[in-house]
Amino acid sequence: MIAKKITVIGGSGFVGTNLCRQLSLKQQEFEILDLKMSNQFPEMCKLADVRDSEALRKTITGDVVVNLAAVHRDDVSDKLEYQRTNVDGAENVALVCEEKGIDKIVFTSTVAVYGFAEPGTDESGKIKPFNEYGRTKFEAEERLRNWQTRGNNSLIIVRPTVIFGEGNRGNVFNLLNQIASGKFIMVGRGENKKSMAYIGNFIAFLETCIATKKKYGVYNYIDTPDLTMNELVAQVRAKLKGKIGVGLRLPYWLGLVLGYTADLLAKLSGKNFPVSSIRVKKFTSSTEFQSAKASLDNFEAPFLLSHGLERTLQSEFISPQQNQEIFYTE
Repeated sequence: MIAKKITVIGGSGFVGTNLCRQLSLKQQEFEILDLKMSNQFPEMCKLADVRDSEALRKTITGDVVVNLAAVHRDDVSDKLEYQRTNVDGAENVALVCEEKGIDKIVFTSTVAVYGFAEPGTDESGKIKPFNEYGRTKFEAEERLRNWQTRGNNSLIIVRPTVIFGEGNRGNVFNLLNQIASGKFIMVGRGENKKSMAYIGNFIAFLETCIATKKKYGVYNYIDTPDLTMNELVAQVRAKLKGKIGVGLRLPYWLGLVLGYTADLLAKLSGKNFPVSSIRVKKFTSSTEFQSAKASLDNFEAPFLLSHGLERTLQSEFISPQQNQEIFYTE
């Protein structure tokens, strides 16, 4: 690392905690800013909200800022929260960095900026988000690019695909858990590919982003090779259940009908359901991206995707770790 001190905004979450664990192991000085205290690094944590610029002025003391803060769930009722946290929050971070003479920001965006992208979309892909999360993350990128060009500043933007790993209770875990329970039903043909990112590899890339001397860069983050849903489900079923294939399957149209029915019930009852039309569309769409990550200081991921999946299955289902911290994400 080249920074004397690193400020990790959103450092109490899944990605932030894993990043700070690596920084700690390498004896790199860091601080955490978050809405909640860090369970693993409470002595390094300060409570602050990116929506409050004055709070940022009082708490940011690092030389490099890693901004992981985001509103990202699909079921957020107040859509303005995406704008306030993702866009205004990024603007506030840039403003305070400018005031304090901090000249480097590493910003985690998302491949959701591309929307339902064509297979093989790389960093030059068309920006066409289908939800507020993707829209506001790209708008935040634009605000940060303005900051970067106003001075001799450094900005590295990372657009990860879905991140999974030990302790994460997001969409990948939900899929693995359904397969483990024997309740999983495949929707659609299962030929769509899903780009994924293992947490150990993503953290290694963030470390490279922090250390690089490059002034500007935008990088998708995925681990290859991409698996089709049929391949992914079959591999997990074989490992956890000793069974061949994907099991029961529903046609796409029927899955979508069930999703829209759940949307209506959620609207009428005010309750959230595990099934929704957007989740069905996400599940059956291809998220197959290309990444220029290897061009950043010759980055090489420390784990194979299959190794990351194996480590996650081992930790969560085969030999569960009773004391590991759990993070609920989407």
